[in-house]
Amino acid sequence: QVQLVESGGGLVQAGGSLRLSCAASGRTFSTYAMGWFRQAPGKEREFVAAAGWSGIRTYYADSVKGRFTMSRDNAKNTVYLQMNSLKPEDTAVYYCAARNGRSGSSRVHEYDYWGQGTQVTVSS
Repeated sequence: QVQLVESGGGLVQAGGSLRLSCAASGRTFSTYAMGWFRQAPGKEREFVAAAGWSGIRTYYADSVKGRFTMSRDNAKNTVYLQMNSLKPEDTAVYYCAARNGRSGSSRVHEYDYWGQGTQVTVSS
C-alpha cells in the first residue's frame, strides 16, 4: 500500500516556474514506477511524465517535453516535477501516481495508487 501526497502547486504567470513534490509513504517506494498526470476542467486526465524505479529513464508527453523535468529521490520517498516556461494551457490539477512495475507508463489505468492532486494555475 502506498499513500501519495502532492504539494507545490499555486498561481504563476506565464513563463514562470513551479516545482511539484509528491511524498510517498511505505518502505517499498523504490519498487514502484511513478507518474505525473494532470486534469483540466472538462477534460480527461492526461499523461505528463513517468519514471521507472531508478528514475534514470523518464518519459514525457510531447506537450511538456523540454520544459518539464521529473526526478525521484528514493532515499526521501519523493518524486518531483520541475515545470519551467509555464503556459496558460498547463493549468490543471496535477496528480502523482504509483504503479507496481519497473517502468513508468503513460496509461492512467496502469497505475494503482493516486494522490489527491495539487492545483496549478498559469495566468497569461
